[in-house]
Amino acid sequence: METTLGTDAIVLDGSSLDFAQLVAVARRGERVRLAPGARERMAASADWVARAAEGRLDDGHGGALSVYGVNTGYGSLARVRIEPDRIRDLSWNLVRSHAAGVGPELPVPVVRAMMLLRANALAKGASGCRPVLVERLCEMLDAGVTPAVPSRGSCGSSGDLAPLAHLGLVLFRGTPEAPGEGAAWFRGERLPGSEAMRRAGLEQLVPGPKEGLAVTNGAQLTCALLALACHDADVLVRAAEIACAMSWEALRGVSRALHPDVHALRPFPGAIACAANLRRLLAGSALVDSVPDKVQDAYSLRCAPQVLGAVRDALAYAARQARVELNAVTDNPVVLLHADDPNKAFSAGLFHGEPLGFAADHMKLALVELAGIAERRVYRLTTGALSSRLPPLLRDGPHLGLVIPQAVAAGLVAECRQLAWPNSADSIPTCEDQEDHVAMSTAAARRAAEVLDNARRVVAIEILAASHALWLRRRDGAPRLGEGTGAALAAVEHLLEGQTAPDPGSDIERVQAAIADGHLVAEVEAVTGPLEGVLDV
Repeated sequence: METTLGTDAIVLDGSSLDFAQLVAVARRGERVRLAPGARERMAASADWVARAAEGRLDDGHGGALSVYGVNTGYGSLARVRIEPDRIRDLSWNLVRSHAAGVGPELPVPVVRAMMLLRANALAKGASGCRPVLVERLCEMLDAGVTPAVPSRGSCGSSGDLAPLAHLGLVLFRGTPEAPGEGAAWFRGERLPGSEAMRRAGLEQLVPGPKEGLAVTNGAQLTCALLALACHDADVLVRAAEIACAMSWEALRGVSRALHPDVHALRPFPGAIACAANLRRLLAGSALVDSVPDKVQDAYSLRCAPQVLGAVRDALAYAARQARVELNAVTDNPVVLLHADDPNKAFSAGLFHGEPLGFAADHMKLALVELAGIAERRVYRLTTGALSSRLPPLLRDGPHLGLVIPQAVAAGLVAECRQLAWPNSADSIPTCEDQEDHVAMSTAAARRAAEVLDNARRVVAIEILAASHALWLRRRDGAPRLGEGTGAALAAVEHLLEGQTAPDPGSDIERVQAAIADGHLVAEVEAVTGPLEGVLDV
C-alpha cells in the first residue's frame, strides 16, 4: 500500500490496511484515497452488474440472468424478480428500510473506522459497485462528515445491516432532486445528512444497482470496534505489566518466578513476553528480593506471567482475526469476474460476523482477567496484613488512604465479569428464517470495548496504589527503584503535579487517560526501550 502517515494519503487497495492506518484515519483524520488499480477492478465489476441489471446477460435459457440483490429481492424475498423499471429504486429502498438502528449514537472515531473499512472492502473490486462510491466515502472522511449511527440493532449477520444503512442515508439520496434522510456530524455540529454534505461541498450519490446492498452488507462496525480495541489493548497490556512491576516492587516480591529458564519449561509465547517485560521493568531494583528467607509470593505476583501471558495470547488471537477482516470482502453476492461460469455472482456468507464475534468474546474474557488480577494486587497493597508492612489502606497522615479506590476497582471488575457473557453463544433467527443463525458479534465487540474501558481504570488504580506504596517505601530510606518502575513513578508524579492530590477520582482519570493515549507507556519505554506488545506477534 502506498502510504506515508502524516505526509501523504493512505491509499486503499483492499489488501494492505493495517491497525496503525485505521487508527490514524479514525482518530487523527489522516487523508485517504482510492488506489488506481482498485478503481479499475471496481469499474470492471460494476460494468458486469450494470449489464445484469439491464437484462443484457443471458441465463442460458433465453432469459435474463437472475442475480441476487441486482434484479431480485433481498433475504427471504430472493426468489422475487424485480422488474427493470423498478431496479433503479431497489438500492435506495434497501437503505431506507434497513436504517432502523436505535440507542445512543456511536462515537465519531468508531464510525470513521467503519467508513474506512467499508471503503477498503469495496476497493477489493468484488462487490459490483462504482469507484465513485469509495471515492465519495474517502472525501467524506477527509472533509470530516461523519454519519450519526445508532449503536444498537445489529445481529452481526447479514453483517451490520442497520448501522451501515445509517451510513447509506448520508452517502446516498433517492433521486438527484431529493435529499437524503440521515444525520451527520460536521465540524462539531449535528446536521441533516444532506446539509452536512452540502457544507462539505460533496454531492450525495444516487445508488446504482446493488450499491445499497454493497454498502450495508458487511461486518464493518463489528470490525471497527474490535480493531480499535485491539490497538488499545496492546497499549493496555504493557501498562498492566508496568502496574504489576510497580506492585511487585512495592510488595518486595521475589524475582525467581520471572527467570527465563523457568518459562522455557512451559513456553507459551505470552508468558515468555510478560516475564521478559517484567524483568526489564524491575532491573536494578533494590526492593525486589529484599525480604530475607522469602521464597515465593502470592499468585497475583508469582503467577502474573501465566495470567497476563494468557491474556496476551488471547489478544493476539483477536488481533489475528481482526487483521484478516481489515482487508476482507464481506459482501453478498460477490462478483468473481475470473470465474469460469457465465454467472459471475456467487452468493455466500462472507458477511457473517462469527469469526469476529468469537474473537471479541475471547478478548472480553482476557481483559476481565487482566483487570481481576490487577484488583487483587490493589487489595494486597491496601491490606496491612498482606503488604509486607505497608500502612493499612496505604494511609499516610490524616487522610483515609485508598479504601475507596480499591472498592471502585472491585466494582469495575464485577461489571467486567457481567459484560463477559459470550454474545456469540446466542442466536435468534431473523428474516423469516432465511437468516436462521446469526452471530451477535456486534454486541460482543461493543462490550469488549466497554470491558477494556473498565479494565484501563482498574490498571490506573493499581498504578496509583503502587505509587503511594513506593512513596511510603522511600520514606523508610532511599531504595533504588527498577529502571522501568522508576520511570513510571516519575511519570505519575508529573501527571499529579506531585505525590498526592485531594481528589482520587480525578487522579484515576488522569492516569487512565495517560494510559489510553499511550503517554505513560511511552514515558517508560523511553527509559527501558520498547516493551514487547501484543500486535508484535
